[in-house]
Amino acid sequence: MGNILEVQGLSKQYKNSDFRLDDISFSIPSGSIMGFVGENGAGKSTTIGCILNTLIKDSGTVKIFGRDMTDSSTDIRDDIGVVYDSNVFPAHLTPTKISAAMRHIFSKWDNALFKEYLKKFKLPEKKKIKEFSRGMAMKLGVAVALSHRPKLLILDEATSGLDPIVRDDILDVFLDFVQDENNSILLSSHITSDLEKVADYITFIHDGSIIFSEAKDSLLYNYGVMRCKAVQFEQIDKEDMLAYRKYDYQIDVLISDKQTAAKKYLDIVIDNITIEEIMLMLVKGEK
Repeated sequence: MGNILEVQGLSKQYKNSDFRLDDISFSIPSGSIMGFVGENGAGKSTTIGCILNTLIKDSGTVKIFGRDMTDSSTDIRDDIGVVYDSNVFPAHLTPTKISAAMRHIFSKWDNALFKEYLKKFKLPEKKKIKEFSRGMAMKLGVAVALSHRPKLLILDEATSGLDPIVRDDILDVFLDFVQDENNSILLSSHITSDLEKVADYITFIHDGSIIFSEAKDSLLYNYGVMRCKAVQFEQIDKEDMLAYRKYDYQIDVLISDKQTAAKKYLDIVIDNITIEEIMLMLVKGEK
């Protein structure tokens, strides 16, 4: 099984800005979901813009389906579905009129499939977009993205600001999409609970740099946090620590191999850890 998306050494510097996207590298295997996570301003949207060629990268390579995508690569664009965190459709249009327009944009546009998604998401065909709630508009964006039968979905904070029920409905659709092993998803989000539910891999970006890109199950199964008293903390080998945070009565230590640590440090409590806790420890903890 090959990679649908490969990003290598991607860099981007904005004029009159201190922000820099620096040497971004990750890949998404076919049939999988990559959770792309980081705080607002970390570089997620800039990375996605460079992947889609809507922003000009300074250096690095982006391969989609094993090829470079240029402005003339309409066949590649035909196989990519994109959903942003805000409505991109003119407010006066209805889903029916959007479908009529999409037939002229995507060669594989499937109106019957689009109607199936409208029914699944309980979206009225003839209601104007300006009358849609945020959740309805987001569902419409997902329906449009899926109805030209793409192989790669790129979602930039597509579940941000939605209520848990709407998010759950959309996440189930994403899981169905990757049942076809020819399909993959890049899901940018800061909602780590969503990623823990659906992602196969997690890429964490912070201040324009990749902190880690690993299999989700490996992170949740292998990583842990040691809850130490000060005297116990002094006994821990520095090479076993990824980061640590000191509190009034306790020191938490992030480790990457909790099974080995449990055998080595018999008197220290070692807890499981969430993706969000790993992120916070790596960003806010001391090294």
